Amino acid sequence: MAAEPQPKALTRKPLLLNKVEGSQEVVNMAAIVPKEDGVISVSEDRTVRVWLKRDSGQYWPSIYHAMPSPCSCMSFNPETRRLSIGLDNGTISEFILSEDYNKMTLVKSYQAHQNRVMMVLFVLEMEWVLSTGQDKHFTWHCSESGQRLGGYRTSAGACGLQFDVETRHVFVGDHSGQVTILKLERESCSLVTTFKGHTGGVTALCWDPIQRVLFSGSSDHSIIMWDIGGRKGTAIELQGHNDKVQSLSYAHHTRQLISCGADGGIVVWNMDVERQETPEWLDSDSCQKCDQPFFWNFKQMWDSKKIGLRQHHCRKCGKAVCGKCSSKRSSIPLMGFEFEVRVCDSCHESITDEERAPTATFHDSKHNIVHVHFDATRGWLLTSGTDKVIKLWDMTPVVS
Repeated sequence: MAAEPQPKALTRKPLLLNKVEGSQEVVNMAAIVPKEDGVISVSEDRTVRVWLKRDSGQYWPSIYHAMPSPCSCMSFNPETRRLSIGLDNGTISEFILSEDYNKMTLVKSYQAHQNRVMMVLFVLEMEWVLSTGQDKHFTWHCSESGQRLGGYRTSAGACGLQFDVETRHVFVGDHSGQVTILKLERESCSLVTTFKGHTGGVTALCWDPIQRVLFSGSSDHSIIMWDIGGRKGTAIELQGHNDKVQSLSYAHHTRQLISCGADGGIVVWNMDVERQETPEWLDSDSCQKCDQPFFWNFKQMWDSKKIGLRQHHCRKCGKAVCGKCSSKRSSIPLMGFEFEVRVCDSCHESITDEERAPTATFHDSKHNIVHVHFDATRGWLLTSGTDKVIKLWDMTPVVS
């Protein structure tokens, strides 16, 4: 389906606090340093940089460290100041940052994958380092001994990785569009389940351990909210981007989801509303409104002496309809459709103005976003883009 025009942003907007510039290549990942005016970044130019805000108001590197291979991802633990960096050559290198963030000391390295590390996650409670790679493997290591504890082969290279400490469940989203849930033990893992709802690859995952909800973003431009804890199997679709969803973050205190995409959009979703699951598309050989045959229904075309029509589906009821019976468009925010989508004429008449009220706000970052990091304590959002620029935003006007 062609992309629909994006809704206009509401008046409350994020405030651009600062720009961090100076990287020679794309900044693949970055994080706000808690309780400091600082940013840690890893880049395709092989550098790890710690940027601290100076008296001039600008950010300058207090650490500039060159790695042997492009830096693909990172995980920073503020309590231990442990920085885990995934590299293009499959290595994960761990450093400890000094208290003043002016020095980084190498602790150990793991040869975790055969090629590019896609995601890395340090779990302090378990002393585990989790990672996914382009080699279609999920692995986990002991951060104390450096020993590889186990691995699992995924159906494709994986970009999404989340972990639930309470249940020891790991969520892995891969390029085939599948999400795999594994149960980790000390030196073994077992497959819990797999599920697939995207037509494109999974590009980002975000886990809410309180509501027991998993969010997945995809190259198909959509987000799906999976009800894991409720055991209802509910999957709520969110449509708010015109390009692939690159990164997700969740504000637990306000129950708002922040999604960012390659379209430059920052979308803030209100998840504190009763959303509706999108219906399954029904199969039919003729329009379920006017009974006109679809173009493959040769028998009815011959019997009725009518030319077959193209099949469409109403996004609200899921019925198979012809173009004449679905000439109207409407947003259905409670179903996740913030853009106007095809609905049958009878559903269009039943949708009230209240039901069309938006449940998300849309904002333009003015760069193609690669990754985001949200600091809930200050309400700051960091976005890094393909333009090699890191932007810091004050999100309190919209996340409150």
